[in-house]
Amino acid sequence: MITVKTLFAAVLTALALNSTGLVGTAESQVLWVNHFDLLPGDPSVVTISANSTTSGVGSGLTGLVIRSSTLGDRDSFGGNKVVQMALDLPRLTTIKGVRVCYQLSSSSSFITQIRLSQVQNPPSTALVLLDDGTDLTNPGPVCVDSQPTLIKSQNGSVLLSLRVNFKNIKDKIVIRALGLL
Repeated sequence: MITVKTLFAAVLTALALNSTGLVGTAESQVLWVNHFDLLPGDPSVVTISANSTTSGVGSGLTGLVIRSSTLGDRDSFGGNKVVQMALDLPRLTTIKGVRVCYQLSSSSSFITQIRLSQVQNPPSTALVLLDDGTDLTNPGPVCVDSQPTLIKSQNGSVLLSLRVNFKNIKDKIVIRALGLL
């Protein structure tokens, strides 16, 4: 005979409820972050926009549209051409990777790097803990997982950046969703 206590224990085990409040197995857990919070690293060359009904790329779904007024993957300061954000994470979150869902207007302009870095104490440096230089050239729409990493949020603020490379200033890169594994 199955008791309520046995059934309850089996359900909790099957759900694998962890400290972040996510339900599912470790392999299937995604903590979705607000991709509309991404900011251009150099707003003089990289611009972002969003329309409530369409991105202008693909079937009409909204997304964060990234454009560039210059070619290549370097900004006007000589650094990486990026969109970036600080992540607002629960204290006991462990990040194992990044999921980027995107669409390109042309495969010649694309995301060329997914990077996670963690601010150190004192906050004068950030240690790069994920540096995935895989070119994301599939026109999509598609979701792609980064290379694996292991980052604990309690060790410091985590910064996420997507490096972009433009071969045509008319091209658009649209971020449809952004998640942490």
